[in-house]
Amino acid sequence: MILVIALIALVAWATVATVIELRRDGYHRTPTDWSRVGGQDVHQQAESGHGYR
Repeated sequence: MILVIALIALVAWATVATVIELRRDGYHRTPTDWSRVGGQDVHQQAESGHGYR
């Protein structure tokens, strides 16, 4: 029983620590800086009959 309680406490601690570290690390969506993006579009250079990924 003590082992189960210790395991649950470890899981809870790891979950809280993960959330805290993700917030501290700056894990979030960042907007695209369009001034740094090249002016050419990939689809403009595509050749017919070729598959591009």
